[in-house]
Amino acid sequence: METLFLKLGGSLITDKTQIETIRADVLTRLAAEIAQARRENSALRLVLGHGSGSFGHVAAAKRSTRQGVSDEADWRAFAAVSDTAARLNRQVLAALLAADVPAVSLQPSASVVCVDGRIQTIASQPVQSALEAGIVPVVYGDVAFDSVRGGTIVSTEEVMMALAVEIRPSWLLLAGETVGVYDQTGQVIPTINRANYAEIETALGGSRGIDVTGGMASKVQSMLALVDHFPQLSIRIFSGLEPGNLVGTLLNPDSTRGTRLGLQPRG
Repeated sequence: METLFLKLGGSLITDKTQIETIRADVLTRLAAEIAQARRENSALRLVLGHGSGSFGHVAAAKRSTRQGVSDEADWRAFAAVSDTAARLNRQVLAALLAADVPAVSLQPSASVVCVDGRIQTIASQPVQSALEAGIVPVVYGDVAFDSVRGGTIVSTEEVMMALAVEIRPSWLLLAGETVGVYDQTGQVIPTINRANYAEIETALGGSRGIDVTGGMASKVQSMLALVDHFPQLSIRIFSGLEPGNLVGTLLNPDSTRGTRLGLQPRG
């Protein structure tokens, strides 16, 4: 059975220009669309992730937690980042459960080990067990202990990429504020691959608000690296602000508007 990975961007479910401000109406609608997709396709296997938006990124930027943790003040900041990320996660879980989506939170800081900022190991079995039970495992950007840096931060995409080694999703769906990746004229780029990346690289900008894990350029580069490693994987960057777009993408990701990253069209 095919498994889909879905990430709800931090800028989609929170206001990244306001500290710890959730977009409650957007989150409620997205949860309802996930519930609808599950009703219409009872075989849907979904791993859900969400960004930290105005929660974890603001706290993380204060002490550059991603770059490393060494003294007492750094470790206090490390704990604060963990707390803020978890607070947002609880709100995401509450919205899902209220929409009748059986979801369970799997905290990355309890399952990830990093070496110099990179995930070395991750516990994928709890995610597999959740999928087999027919519930939705939810991961998120979080702090992680690091054998070189002491502590660091892992993004939602990094957690999902690490999980993809064992779970092998067919699609990674990235729901954000924009319709897709824009070129320099403001038009959506329908497809990005290694053949055309050099042409569109200069059109990729940063991220609105504070984002300690990188903006759009960083995300596209990491997604292309993931496709290089897993040729069977296709990635869709699309808007989660347009009502109905998420449920349509979950049910038929190959025909949705947005930008697709992959080696070749899917048959």
